[in-house]
Amino acid sequence: MSGSSITELHEDVARRLSARSLRYTNARRALVEVLAGAGRPLTLPQLLELDASLTQSSAYRNLAEFTDAGVTNRIFVDEEHSYFELAEDLTSHHHHVVCSSCGRIDDFTATGALEAELHRALDEVGASTGFELSTHRLDLVGRCADCR
Repeated sequence: MSGSSITELHEDVARRLSARSLRYTNARRALVEVLAGAGRPLTLPQLLELDASLTQSSAYRNLAEFTDAGVTNRIFVDEEHSYFELAEDLTSHHHHVVCSSCGRIDDFTATGALEAELHRALDEVGASTGFELSTHRLDLVGRCADCR
């Protein structure tokens, strides 16, 4: 992430937290920087491993507040695996591949053709269910290279 985009990210996060009467502390900034630099969703232990200054109780509490404020998404893989990433509107539209064995999640960006097909399918689903669909997430489940 470039210097200007990390600055914009911090400004966006600060606005979201301020709207909920939350301060953007140094610990919260550090957490955002780890998430921004990771390039994929991370578990709490992975976050702590990447920045030794983060404490488990503080990081967990901050992630819960971030999720409530729309700064992060929490991705539940199963009862043992929960991952965190910056909210898509703070980064870019993407999808996930999820390992059914170890729980690892990686991001991927769909081709324009696949996104167009997904939007066509969303229109069909919306029409048949009466829902007005505004966005989509695609999680593809399989086994990662390490688990195969």
